[in-house]
Amino acid sequence: MPALASVRRSALDALALLVPVACAGCGDPDRSVCPACVAALRPAPRLAHRDAVSAWAALDYAGAAAAVIGAYKDGARTDAAAPLAEALAASIAAALAALPSGSVEVCTVPSTRAAMRRRGYAPVDALLARCGIRPSRVLRPARARDDQAGLGADARRLNAQGALVARADLRGRRFLLVDDILTTGATLAEAARAVTAAGGSVASAAVLAQTPLRHPGRLVASRDALRDIASESGYGGRTGVVDPPFRSG
Repeated sequence: MPALASVRRSALDALALLVPVACAGCGDPDRSVCPACVAALRPAPRLAHRDAVSAWAALDYAGAAAAVIGAYKDGARTDAAAPLAEALAASIAAALAALPSGSVEVCTVPSTRAAMRRRGYAPVDALLARCGIRPSRVLRPARARDDQAGLGADARRLNAQGALVARADLRGRRFLLVDDILTTGATLAEAARAVTAAGGSVASAAVLAQTPLRHPGRLVASRDALRDIASESGYGGRTGVVDPPFRSG
């Protein structure tokens, strides 16, 4: 409603006087994320394909979206979480809408210990909490690994290989893998491997953003490509169960 929007803007203006902020995307004053950057974060879920996995992505990791995500993940800008949570919710909804009926459990890729010490929180889990989803904590690091940022494709694969393990037997359980950024797909591929090795199955995957490919034709438009990451085996904890169609909030 226009009146409600006006009241909200006035409240934000008043807050900006007390606690000065700058936009996490462009640096403009008085908003955690300015209207222009919020518009750039408007989700448009589509299926992105990499060599090993397919995943629904709400955003391209470029421009204002990359700046806001980077500030949120590594700049302690948790005040910028709201539009990112909305985008992730849209990605998850698209992934679940493409699945046959039945429950799936949401599983995130666990942060490394070094990343948790540095940030003090798990970025994807925090966004899911805003969506009303508590993921199943069924994966854990199997060994130390480097941050994937800055690594090339081959280095990412080697860094991710064998890095995760399931906490328990996952037979009979089906999962939606959720992560923040899809680059080469190495992290999601390793998560899927750990799940299936424990007897679970991966129904689909959803990410906040995907890095644009140099050859855009490799993006897959068909929902049938979700089967690329399907397997015969499942994982999760019952707290993470969601039923298609998903609704956030």
